[in-house]
Amino acid sequence: MTTPTTGSNRVVTATSKQRRIGDSLLAFKQRLSDGDLGSTPVVIGLVIIWVVFQILNPTFLTAPNLVNLALQCAAVGTISIGVVLVLLLGQIDLSVGSISGLAAAILGVTFVQWDWPVVASIIVALLAGAAIGAFYGFLYTRFGVPTFIITLAGLLGVLGLQLWVLGDDGSINLPFDSWIVRFAQQMFLPDVVSYIAAVAAAGLYFWVTFRAQRRRAAAGLGSMHITETAIRALSLLLLLGFGSWYLNKDRGIGLMFVLFVMLVVCANYMLTRTKWGRSVYAVGGNVEAARRAGIRVNRVYISVFMAATTFAALGGILAAARLAAANQSSGGSDVNLTAIAAAVIGGTSLFGGRGSAWSALLGIVVIMSISSGLTLLSLDSSVRYMVTGAVLLLAVIVDAISRRSRAVHGIA
Repeated sequence: MTTPTTGSNRVVTATSKQRRIGDSLLAFKQRLSDGDLGSTPVVIGLVIIWVVFQILNPTFLTAPNLVNLALQCAAVGTISIGVVLVLLLGQIDLSVGSISGLAAAILGVTFVQWDWPVVASIIVALLAGAAIGAFYGFLYTRFGVPTFIITLAGLLGVLGLQLWVLGDDGSINLPFDSWIVRFAQQMFLPDVVSYIAAVAAAGLYFWVTFRAQRRRAAAGLGSMHITETAIRALSLLLLLGFGSWYLNKDRGIGLMFVLFVMLVVCANYMLTRTKWGRSVYAVGGNVEAARRAGIRVNRVYISVFMAATTFAALGGILAAARLAAANQSSGGSDVNLTAIAAAVIGGTSLFGGRGSAWSALLGIVVIMSISSGLTLLSLDSSVRYMVTGAVLLLAVIVDAISRRSRAVHGIA
């Protein structure tokens, strides 16, 4: 396939611009030297954390512990997806924990006390979360109130609303035989299905990447060689296949964790493959330039806040199902800060415009790995808070250094 070059009779062969594997390695090295670190520091840090905890306690990387670790990641990780969206705009939401608690309270009251169908209870809880996000977006776009103040007020107001919804009882137990509790606690992928899912995921990755590279080649742009695409897909298949086999030695892959990963994939698709996603990055990178380019900035802000608070509500529902209870402490404790820390540790910039939905997955795995490892070492929560705080500070420092390096090299 050939593509004519603009303003000339020369013809560029698409395959001539395909990168060989060696070229890709050189390009990766160049990106690192330019400060475009991506998720590399997170992956390296996660490997170090796992190695250290495995040395200190050989039960850390056992299948039962990793199965529990995956289930622990799902609820707060779902909340963190919404935090990533807000951070991409260079904004913040301090109320995601309270919103998750309110959603848990709504689920408990309507499902248990009012005897609603569980699906109806979930829908109402999600709509409540979306309505709060719409209200945040209205206040920000209409009056220009900083989101720090809006969501700080929301944290207090929504917490009060949660306590009011729960009433005098303060705690509501969800039936263990309800499908939502069984979904969060007892449902796992059958072994065969997990292997089929691994093959399907690797095949889908290869097909999507291959088509994207063909479009780049047709446009005369540099593209990835099909050999590199195949190697990446095969590596993904081996990773997923081994992970499935190892977790299947115990209970397997929890459906709640599968849901979390699917939400990350969907959010990543929305951010990278849609006009809305490109608008989010544009607004987060330079809001005035985005406005001059014709992007409806206010709509982007409102939609992102609605998405973020809806994810927070869904995370609260999953957390309530995992504990089989909704109470006054739902969404409290360190849920709020953990969700925000996961997004930042996972690689989303506090300055806006850089990051991905995968940050939520990587970040929450790091935080929950630290929590699980310290628990196995019989260390109390005080140590966990200090270690997590140190990791968060290190992630912000890396982000600041990366941003400075990119500015020096003139990279957006």
